Amino acid sequence: MTTEIILRGRGVHPGCAEGEALVTRMPISGFGGIHPLSGTITERRHELVGQSFKDRVLVFPGAKGSSGWASNFQATRLAGAAPLAMIFCKMSTKIALGVVVMRVPAVTDLEADPLELIRSGDHVCVDGDRGIVVIRRQP
Repeated sequence: MTTEIILRGRGVHPGCAEGEALVTRMPISGFGGIHPLSGTITERRHELVGQSFKDRVLVFPGAKGSSGWASNFQATRLAGAAPLAMIFCKMSTKIALGVVVMRVPAVTDLEADPLELIRSGDHVCVDGDRGIVVIRRQP
C-alpha cells in the first residue's frame, strides 16, 4: 500500500512535474558546484557529490554562492540536464533567478519541512501552479 502525503505551499514557477526525489540538506552552489552539462554535483564536500539531479525532483534548502548560480542552471536546462522540478525551503534572490532561468515547476514555503518528509527515491508530484507537493512512498 502506498502512503500519500500532501503538502501545501507557495508556487514559485508554474507547471506540473513528477518523478523520483533527490534530497539534500545542504545548499547547492550552482557556480562551481555543479557540472552544467550533466546536472552532476561536483562540490567535493557536498553530500551528493557525483550524483545528478537530471530528470529528478530536486529537494534542497536553497542556493548558496554568487549570482553565477543562475547562468550555470540555465546552461544545465539548455543541455537537457535540468531537474524535473524543484522544492526548496528558503527563498533568496539566487534561487528565484535560478528557478526563472531553469523553467521547471517549483514550490517553497511548505506547511511542513520537506527535508523531514521527503526521502531520496520517493515519488513526488510538484504542482507549481497551485503550490502543492504530493509525496508517494512505497512501504
